[in-house]
Amino acid sequence: MNASLLINENHRIQTQQLDVPPRLLLGPGPSNAHPRVLQALGMRQIGHLDPQFIELMNEIQSLLKYAWQTDNPLTIPVSATGSAAMEGTLANTIEAGDVVLVGINGYFGHRLVDMAGRYGADVRKLTKPWGEVFNLDELRAGLEEHRPAILALVHAETSTGACQPLEDVGDLCREYDCLLLADTVTSLGGVPLLLDEWGVDMAYSGSQKCLSCPPGIAPFTLGPRAVNKLSQRKTPVPNWYLDMALVAQYWGTERTYHHTAPINMNYALREALRLVADEGLEARWARHRHTAELFWEGLAEMGIKCHVEAQYRLPSLTTVCIPEGIDGKAVTRQLLANYNIEIGNGLGELAGKAWRVGLMGFNSRPENVTLLLTALKEVLAKEGYSAS
Repeated sequence: MNASLLINENHRIQTQQLDVPPRLLLGPGPSNAHPRVLQALGMRQIGHLDPQFIELMNEIQSLLKYAWQTDNPLTIPVSATGSAAMEGTLANTIEAGDVVLVGINGYFGHRLVDMAGRYGADVRKLTKPWGEVFNLDELRAGLEEHRPAILALVHAETSTGACQPLEDVGDLCREYDCLLLADTVTSLGGVPLLLDEWGVDMAYSGSQKCLSCPPGIAPFTLGPRAVNKLSQRKTPVPNWYLDMALVAQYWGTERTYHHTAPINMNYALREALRLVADEGLEARWARHRHTAELFWEGLAEMGIKCHVEAQYRLPSLTTVCIPEGIDGKAVTRQLLANYNIEIGNGLGELAGKAWRVGLMGFNSRPENVTLLLTALKEVLAKEGYSAS
């Protein structure tokens, strides 16, 4: 056999039919996509400037405004993952020397600090132990001391499972002439979220959490005060791809070419948002809460605690304290290998101390709670754990 035939033979072997296991994704994300979303994802493409696609863009914007409860005109999906939308909020509103105050009570607060610093911000920090939240007095003290241009808070901290209250924070920020930025990656579509009522000026999210859409497209919104700061910049936005003054021309009335939008991901996001609207926000929030409470009750019956106090606990993401003497990673490996269930290990300060369990979107159903608790009991029993 000559060299060319060997290369062809190897190439043929390496391109066998793709096959993936039937995982139940109950970790911090992604969650399993809804079947209707997967069906939409597989539909044939049209052009990104096709009249029918432009109509679809309008529908996505309207549905996204509903999901976030906002009237912000600049509410769009960024053609990238949630981290790009996160960066986009900062890239568009920070100029060198701007003071940015970041509330850090988990991993993603640190990411905001890193990103803001790369855009030349004078970054200041408010810190709380991982799993706790900030109260209004603490936020007021931070604003009084630092007088920032932007206050950045993580509404749903995926590393800890804590939900930061945002009621009245927007009013506080207006008192100090400060923009309020909210990370809603693990809350949009699963947890009460009222951007306009709460006075949130900027927000971003991901498609792969409570929206049950594959990762790769990211909700993004700027309110009027944030758009005003963008329009008054003295320097260009230092990230061309995420420059919303340019992207808005594609998503606005002009429909000016900026980049080739991911056609099929927009199909998928539209269907995911239709599912939110079909169910209704209040019903969807209640479903996530009910499913989470079933899980928390099941854990309590097993003698297992949650890391976050009940009143601040995210229904979409629970940090479960690993029982003493149990190898947390061994448990996640067994759940994956023997039951096709994925849960997440702890991140950052919670590494080795907690599991992260997501009950998001399509996966937030009682039967998944029953399945996970049953499997977890069996695995923990093999590891020598018995409920006290």
